[in-house]
Amino acid sequence: MKKGDILKGQITESHFPDSSYIDLEGEKVLIKKGILGQTIEFAVTKKRKGKLEGRALNIIEKSQLEDNENPCIHYEVCGGCTYQNLSYENQLKLKNEQLKALMEGATDKDFDWEGVIPSPKYLAYRNKMEFSFGDEQKDGDLALGMHKKGSHYDIVNVFECKIVDSDFTKILELTLNFFKERKVSYFHKNSHIGFLRHLLIRRSEYTGEILVSLVTTSSFGFVEDPNSLPEPSVLGTAEEVLIKEWADYIKSETDKGILNGSIGGILHTKNDSYADAVLNQGTTLLHGKDYITERLNGLDFKITPFSFFQTNSKGAEVLYNVAGKYLGDTAGKSVFDLYSGTGTIAQLLASESEKVYGVEIVEEAVEAAIENAKKNGLDNCEFIAGDVLKVVDTLGFNPDIIILDPPRDGIHPKALPKILEFGAKKIVYISCKPTSFVRDLKIMEAAGYRMEKCVGVDMFPNTVNCEAVVMLSRP
Repeated sequence: MKKGDILKGQITESHFPDSSYIDLEGEKVLIKKGILGQTIEFAVTKKRKGKLEGRALNIIEKSQLEDNENPCIHYEVCGGCTYQNLSYENQLKLKNEQLKALMEGATDKDFDWEGVIPSPKYLAYRNKMEFSFGDEQKDGDLALGMHKKGSHYDIVNVFECKIVDSDFTKILELTLNFFKERKVSYFHKNSHIGFLRHLLIRRSEYTGEILVSLVTTSSFGFVEDPNSLPEPSVLGTAEEVLIKEWADYIKSETDKGILNGSIGGILHTKNDSYADAVLNQGTTLLHGKDYITERLNGLDFKITPFSFFQTNSKGAEVLYNVAGKYLGDTAGKSVFDLYSGTGTIAQLLASESEKVYGVEIVEEAVEAAIENAKKNGLDNCEFIAGDVLKVVDTLGFNPDIIILDPPRDGIHPKALPKILEFGAKKIVYISCKPTSFVRDLKIMEAAGYRMEKCVGVDMFPNTVNCEAVVMLSRP
């Protein structure tokens, strides 16, 4: 077996989140995003140090898990939802088996595996989307949507996406048509020429309010990375006029009652960075207000364009209820909520705890957390803006309980030992990327902690991802 060979085989192993394996000629071939039980034709793409990787070309025979007869119409080309062709029951079954195996392989100690809790909604559940501008094929018509499966460049128009409310796709279609009519170009990653980058939409499950932000460069022409400039670049007059026309158009069209919800605010965000990410290098409010309000378990939370908030609001209630159950009685205890975002968990715990301290690096999120706590009448929450790695050195006392809800890459290797030095008797770790938790667990076990309980919470139906909540304790 060598690179470039075209072969076929059956996927007999499936590991969280998206690694599948074919046994062939006494060797194992890694296939990304294959489904357990599929028989596929594949090309060998890499052979190095005894490791083989392949890329699926065709499905010869479907897996028995593929029983959804009505997947999203974009499923075959869109790179967003790998499990659209599985019933939700089979999605949960697969995730349960994968996560259980992942956690069991991470420790040699016994713990209680409590399965995977389903999302209250498995369709139209997302409250935030970042759509990308581009084209469906080189030099093709302007497109606005998701990246094509297996491509870093091609974009698929997703006007009937099933994981968002139809309000998202209506605004997406209005925006695309507006710029297509005016023949406005998207930002080309290689030439650094172009204007349109992303469309960021957030929607409150509770109020139906919608926040829309158009992300562009500062110029129709060549764009210089602002990191190389002595002064940040500014928008030209023609660019400003166009953006205002777009905002007015979106406002007037959505005021006609075409949405299930309503527009809360329309904004423009400038991003001249060459990084292929939604970055905020200055945001201007064009209509309405620069936030929406979400409600979880009876508390209200202000959500700004770039503050962290769980993308599945109904699922977040389930997630935080599980975390609360794992924390147990917090009466009279001090709690550290590290990587606290807009302070959601901290505030949900505040009524039962003596004091809750939240630490978050995004200043915008901390400002929202402070405001949220005031609105919710909570005076025993303190939120600190800064990097957890640095802030933990300044807190000056030890908490009774620590909650960790880090970003996808897990906890910074230098921050984790500092956190463990607090010696909290109990830690609840909420992981949006369980493979990162598995890495952190080794360090936590070396410090004397033991995983007692673990449960999956499916915050991302129709995708390979799943959150995990873990309770750890030490003598």
